[in-house]
Amino acid sequence: MTEHWKQWDQRSVQSLRSGGSLKWTGFPDAMGAWVAEMDFGLAAPIRTALEEYASSELTGYAPPWLEHELARATNDYYSTNFGWAPGVQNIVPIGDVLAGLGGVLDYFLDPAAPVVLPTPAYMPFLKFPRLRQRRVIEVSMLRDEHGWHMDLAAIDTALAPAGGLVILCNPHNPIGKMYSRTELEELSAIVARHDARVFSDEIHASISFDGRDHLPYASVNSAAARHAITATAASKTFNIPGLKCAQLLFSNPQDLERWQEYGFFISHGASLPGMRATVAAYDHGAAWRDEVLQYLQGNRDLLGQLLSEQLPGIDWLAPQGTYLAWLNTSGLSLPPNAQQFMLQQAQVAVVDGAECGSGLEGFLRMNFAMPRPLLIQTVQQMADAVARR
Repeated sequence: MTEHWKQWDQRSVQSLRSGGSLKWTGFPDAMGAWVAEMDFGLAAPIRTALEEYASSELTGYAPPWLEHELARATNDYYSTNFGWAPGVQNIVPIGDVLAGLGGVLDYFLDPAAPVVLPTPAYMPFLKFPRLRQRRVIEVSMLRDEHGWHMDLAAIDTALAPAGGLVILCNPHNPIGKMYSRTELEELSAIVARHDARVFSDEIHASISFDGRDHLPYASVNSAAARHAITATAASKTFNIPGLKCAQLLFSNPQDLERWQEYGFFISHGASLPGMRATVAAYDHGAAWRDEVLQYLQGNRDLLGQLLSEQLPGIDWLAPQGTYLAWLNTSGLSLPPNAQQFMLQQAQVAVVDGAECGSGLEGFLRMNFAMPRPLLIQTVQQMADAVARR
């Protein structure tokens, strides 16, 4: 057990609430297992970078040298960790992944073309395109004895009439799937055949378990590189989403040229402290990240044990990546809204599966990135509430 692990284990509900995070104050009487934040503090290199930033006079607009540093750090991080160097010149800052998606919808997708979304999906991916008057076609993921799979035939059918944009989330929030090379190559062939596009959300890329390696979609072949635009950030791995800094990685020179013409204002949304923190995370955060990943894998394994012992009616597949668990509560005979039951009867805040796609009532998305004693308490409260019914 590392010194950090000891510190994380000692964090209490009271101390987390007093810290003021959304995760622990959004539902002030419940265990925080909903929004995708972690409870492990800030990596020392990031804290140092923010302290140095606070003492500087760099509070205007982002200078070119800082944008270049961000691009260089992102390129180095991707090359070192995922075996793909997108190129410093092909990386631009954005405030967050949704800002990048908005730009892709506005500048790269014909208004008549649909957004094709494998579900269950990250909740805003369902709502955000519709707010831009885009038609969303939900394609349910398939599950068999080997795990989760994209319904490639259904994606093919959805793209056939007018092409469109496939939103790929890899690792996949909320089911925690990490896609194989074969799956990504098969997807790329379908997308290329219909002259469609892929928006690849890789914000959870570094959060993987059991020795798995993330494979960037744009790296699988030349076809994928031509039709993909990739979004990533340090925000999930290093718990800095509030600092508002993500990156778009372009693998098609024509896309980059178009972005430079139209996307300036979106790139302008990245914050200076976020850029400084991201550079520090990518350049110097590996040791802290690795400790967190080991702790998270322990939490994931413990969660599986606790569910099997205390809530055997819940069906789940242990996630390959992310710190999110996708729970099927249909075996518990709960009221129609399982999320409200857990909130009101168990005092546990989780995400309603119905927000992740059609027909997903009774599913829950649970965040297990919390101190281990609190994870035990969370499952115990859920089990006690079910037993009282």
